Amino acid sequence: MSTRDEVLGYLSETEDYISGEKLAQKTGKSRAAIWKAIKALQKDGIKIDAVTNRGYKLEKDNDILSAGTIRANVDFDTKVLFYDSIDSTNTQAKRLINEGETGNMLLVAKEQTAGRGRQGKSFYSPADTGIYLSFVTHPMDSLQSAVTATTAAAVAVCRALEKLTDKKPKIKWVNDVYIDGKKICGILTEAVTDFETQTVTSVIIGIGVNITTQTFPDDVTNAGAISCNVNRAALAAAIANQLNKINTGRYEDFISYYRSHSMIIGEKINFIKNGEITPATAVAIDSRGGLEVELADGSRTVLRSGEISIRKRQ
Repeated sequence: MSTRDEVLGYLSETEDYISGEKLAQKTGKSRAAIWKAIKALQKDGIKIDAVTNRGYKLEKDNDILSAGTIRANVDFDTKVLFYDSIDSTNTQAKRLINEGETGNMLLVAKEQTAGRGRQGKSFYSPADTGIYLSFVTHPMDSLQSAVTATTAAAVAVCRALEKLTDKKPKIKWVNDVYIDGKKICGILTEAVTDFETQTVTSVIIGIGVNITTQTFPDDVTNAGAISCNVNRAALAAAIANQLNKINTGRYEDFISYYRSHSMIIGEKINFIKNGEITPATAVAIDSRGGLEVELADGSRTVLRSGEISIRKRQ
């Protein structure tokens, strides 16, 4: 790691001033090397407040995505892991679990080279235009099923966006988050089970949010971005904070929010299950996050998450 990156890392971990002497001690570099690193960071546009006899401090309006800046905004105890580039944060979370990690984790990346979406699809994750994260908990308290975890993730993203921006996100069942008619977020929830007991030991909630992404692959339809000024570290931490609140709070509170932000209730839809397209009307969200629909013959059924897709009829 370069001296520049080391210095940035230490500055990101504190909201207080840190002296050049202390930075030199931490990095094992000379005071002159620290000074050059500070100047290099400032040249790259990173705002650093320098005060004689006090030292250096990152200014609050920097949009720096790092373990330190994320950790500074997380309000609960969890391990924070950051990657400039990774194949998939969900895949990496599985690796760490298989290696024996047992605590809660928040993994965040600037870029995914093999991001994964639902139903085996890929998730487009270019560098520096979004945030890509995985939240891991063992086991879940309130989030005990894939349905619950998936709906919780959508709620966490919406609450975080409402806290940090003036946007009005909506949820298209089961877990698509929309702003201004465009899908701005992808969510993939995966469970890790104990082979012998057949119980869920860990749940991995993967979330990708498009912040400034302007172009998408040809096979990605109706995608968009938040397209507003938001601090990436603050947004990643806010989503994790909301997930933790949901996991440790009352289920009724977040399912009520989920219902109030649904963009599908009352709409004429088609649902696709096992390759068969069925017209229906979306009626309600049940207590477990399932979608209650009314069929053409007047009968009703409840859809659960999984290999089911829903599309508005034109």
